[in-house]
Amino acid sequence: MKITRIRFWKEDLNLTRPYTIAYKTVSDVSVCFVEIETDGAHVGIGASNPSPQVVGETVADVMQVLNLGQGFDQIIGRDVREMAGILKDVGEIYMRNPGVLAALDIALHDIWGKYLGLPIARFYGQAHHSIPTSITVGIKGVEETLEEVEEYVGRGFRYLKIKTGEGIEKDLERLFKIREVHGDQVHIRVDANQGYTLEQLQDFMERGKDLNLELIEQPLSADQVGELLQLPWAHAEKIALDESVRYVDEALAFVGKPLHAGIFNIKLMKCGGVRNGLRIAELAELAGMHLMWGCNDESRVSIAAALHAAFASPATRYLDLDGSLDLARDLVEGGFKIEDGMMSLLPKPGLGVDRIQ
Repeated sequence: MKITRIRFWKEDLNLTRPYTIAYKTVSDVSVCFVEIETDGAHVGIGASNPSPQVVGETVADVMQVLNLGQGFDQIIGRDVREMAGILKDVGEIYMRNPGVLAALDIALHDIWGKYLGLPIARFYGQAHHSIPTSITVGIKGVEETLEEVEEYVGRGFRYLKIKTGEGIEKDLERLFKIREVHGDQVHIRVDANQGYTLEQLQDFMERGKDLNLELIEQPLSADQVGELLQLPWAHAEKIALDESVRYVDEALAFVGKPLHAGIFNIKLMKCGGVRNGLRIAELAELAGMHLMWGCNDESRVSIAAALHAAFASPATRYLDLDGSLDLARDLVEGGFKIEDGMMSLLPKPGLGVDRIQ
């Protein structure tokens, strides 16, 4: 069975509510979709929405590269049974275009799983079947934060990721209020999006020690992350590296001893899809680190791809795959289900998603 055609287009999906993080406010979203067709019955779908602040690539950049068609000769005309080689070749061509690579990689994995008649997680060796995901609350006032948390708890979510970086006093006030209102019925994660200095982080961790935080994501800027070596391991092991770990080679730089942090946050939109995500996951597993799988504002198809990869890695401990929940609309359905905040895959081949007719 040979690959015969690649289609791609941009969709404006928008959000049901805007949110603010340490360096931007987001109110709408565009996504690049890719469909790869074969001369058989199988069509694979992928999607991409990279963060320009993290990888220097926008959806417009993705579309521009795809319009050139460079590298398509490494896909079109190839036999699906060569999938490992196709993924390797495409990965080398688009090594520093993670948004392009992610869309193509995800669509190719979808075809591969459909051809095999297996979910992608099972092909790679499924290690998990159900893990809770956190749901994200952006930077906002105390009352707005509590209202949003109340909504999410009412929907069954018990793992919250709270965006911080507005200032230690305001950050701690919001977090202590959440703990005061909801007690131990919620698990709290913090994402500072590079918003702290080392001194502020140390102050935050000391004053917030009674909050029982599950983890702190990327508190320092990517170019200052070496300063994390000054933290005692009891603190550093709760740090999740996000913006510091985009590509496989960057992950490799952090797995030697001593470890800077105890957790990698893998996003397919940073590393370029399932193949590279699992390569980073193997490095983390060998180093004894844990994994958090995160996302941007994304279509259900790329969230499903991330979940398949996450469930295939024994090192996975945390999910933050809520990126499709606030989309005003999507082009696909299926892939996974969420019940009381617990994510699990649907037992369908490939990524398990279907185009909405």
